[in-house]
Amino acid sequence: MSPDHLTPGSVRSATALNEQIRALWIRAGGFLSAQDRAAYELLLVEWAAAVRDEIVEAA
Repeated sequence: MSPDHLTPGSVRSATALNEQIRALWIRAGGFLSAQDRAAYELLLVEWAAAVRDEIVEAA
C-alpha cells in the first residue's frame, strides 16, 4: 500500500480496516518487519480517517 492509495473518504469501512490490521498482526506473529510496520501505519491512518467519516455521517 502506498501513500498515493490514501484518499479522503476511505472506501473501506473502519471495521474492514480493523480486520486487516488484526490479520497483519496475526500473520506477523506479533513482531512487525519494517515492511509490515509501514503497511500497519498506512492501515492505521486509513482506519482513523474511516472512523472520523463514520462519526460525521452518524451526526
